[in-house]
Amino acid sequence: MQQKHPTGGEKLIQCLEREGVEYVFGLSGGAVMPMFDALVDSKIQLILVRHEQGATHMADGYARATGRPGVVLVTSGPGATNTVTGLFTALMDSTPIVVITGQTISSMLGKDAFQEADVTGITYPVVKHSYLVKDGNDIPRIVREAFHLARSGRPGPVLIDVPKDVGQGPCTAPFTDELDLPGYEVPGRGDPALVAEAARLLTEAKRPLFYVGHGAVISNAGKAITTLAEKLRAPVVNTLLGKGAVDETHPLHLGMLGMHGTAYANKAVVGCDLIMAIGARWDDRITGKVDEFCTGAVKIHVDIDRAEFGKIIQPDVSILGDARMVIEDLIPQIEMGDTDAWLKQCDRWRKQFPLKYPKQGGLRAQHVLDRLDAVTQGEAILTTDVGQHQMWAAQFCRTRHGRHWLSSGGAGTMGFGFPAAIGAQFAHPDKKVWAICGDGGFQMTQAELATAAVHKLPVKCLIINNNFLGMIRQWQELFYENRLSGSDLEGNPDFVKLAQAYGIKGLRIRRSADVDRILKEAHDYDDGPCVVVAEVVKEDNVFPMIPAGAAVSEMIIEAPKTRLEKPTGST
Repeated sequence: MQQKHPTGGEKLIQCLEREGVEYVFGLSGGAVMPMFDALVDSKIQLILVRHEQGATHMADGYARATGRPGVVLVTSGPGATNTVTGLFTALMDSTPIVVITGQTISSMLGKDAFQEADVTGITYPVVKHSYLVKDGNDIPRIVREAFHLARSGRPGPVLIDVPKDVGQGPCTAPFTDELDLPGYEVPGRGDPALVAEAARLLTEAKRPLFYVGHGAVISNAGKAITTLAEKLRAPVVNTLLGKGAVDETHPLHLGMLGMHGTAYANKAVVGCDLIMAIGARWDDRITGKVDEFCTGAVKIHVDIDRAEFGKIIQPDVSILGDARMVIEDLIPQIEMGDTDAWLKQCDRWRKQFPLKYPKQGGLRAQHVLDRLDAVTQGEAILTTDVGQHQMWAAQFCRTRHGRHWLSSGGAGTMGFGFPAAIGAQFAHPDKKVWAICGDGGFQMTQAELATAAVHKLPVKCLIINNNFLGMIRQWQELFYENRLSGSDLEGNPDFVKLAQAYGIKGLRIRRSADVDRILKEAHDYDDGPCVVVAEVVKEDNVFPMIPAGAAVSEMIIEAPKTRLEKPTGST
């Protein structure tokens, strides 16, 4: 009796099983039916989303919360193009996701067939690598390579485009664990001579500062960095995505640096005589005016991607390698430095320029997020959308563990927060997961309330509702004579009623006196999703603030009395 070979779609799903995939986030369609059919008999759970962008952000949230690739399965044409924003988000933030798209049959490629799109061409700038599968027997090799590329080195998104005839045709090739990727290298330990030079410079520094980025979270370097900071007795600051690499409640931690970082973190950046970037890329949100950034300070850069060296800042020492391995090799070579005066100065800045907000005049977003920090004790997984609420959350919600802070950084993707929280909740069903969203961003992916409701996920969503695109309004107030254009969100729905329409628990906060009680009620509610709507004051601004293109030393700590010059950099 002739052996029946699996179809390409069946083989692909079996390959996903071999990679340890738990969930596939997707939305069906004609071109991808062979894979969806194969999922019926698979132990992999299909999470049916309401929009393909939501699927990519769920996979992204799953990946950031676990370190394992999240997987997306969508159809051809608009199904595939709807993933572009999620791919871009994952690429900018080095998140491992594998997006599998259906495609028209091979014989119709390039002929404008129904729902045909040149997906590999369209997504080329926003993926780490992509494949168009032309032979079903290539599927085992391609899937193996895709997962290796997605999670190794500097992680990132990989796309696999599968024509329908390849998905429903036979696949006779065996599974494989072999990899043949000429030219693709994954850095490990750093050059010993460069590590030794960095150790010498660190030991000699009087005012050293560790600047910790997302790469430190990805490589699980936090414990080693903490040990190094304690041994050298040097303060630590982190980027938006570096939150949690080092416990933000640690006495040496000064919080987030950059455009909306703490004043005392940015004072330390200006005052240091050595700054060491660990898994961070000196991006424009950190450096501001580059030629005035840390002038006179020694600069050391540790990164797994050699393309980042010298791209914005020219370091004195550049160490290519895995952040954890490099720091572990550095620790034995470090001697305790004479940093007493430096630490005392940092402590003075911390006391002189604390985070603060008005206690009068209505419900403040800062107050709500400050109390959320108290309720969660830094132990919950927090995701955010993008905007003012994101910056306030970064300031007031301290993160104690790696992979507990999930936020769109480089892409600044509105709509990311809620679906990312869904992905994180699937990844960690027993953990508390909070999505912190603005009313603008939430409406971009709010249809995923259905996904959360169907699966009875205990995910909590806090909507900071000021009826504005708040960060846009802030810039228009500060730089454009308060000429509001396209920032007023008149027409917002009643978000509590919206949640209830999906069968989801909805709560509302209107008064400061109710904040603790309602947040605790939501935090303790685990019978399904919960939406909390905080009706905050409409016009409030995030400070501190470094205007785009300005130097870090030009930080604005509180509302200016006069109109500012229009910024030269991006928002």
